[in-house]
Amino acid sequence: MTTYVYEPIRQEAGEKHRYFEIKQNMKDAPLTKHPETGEPIRRVVLGGFGALNSKGSTESASTCGCKPGSCCG
Repeated sequence: MTTYVYEPIRQEAGEKHRYFEIKQNMKDAPLTKHPETGEPIRRVVLGGFGALNSKGSTESASTCGCKPGSCCG
C-alpha cells in the first residue's frame, strides 16, 4: 500500500489549505471523494525530494538535508 496526499477541491477564499493522507494500492485510480466525508477531493502530486511545509507549499531539500541556500558545506 502506498500513501497518497489529497486536498479538498472546493475551498473558501483565504481558507488554509488542508491536506490529508490516504493509503491506496498503486494500481487504484485516484479518489474523487473523501471516503469518510464524501467531499470532492483531488490527489496532490509532490515530486522529487520536496517536503510539504506548514503553509502548504513545498521546499526542496538538498542531499545533506539543509534547506535551499542554508547549506553549511
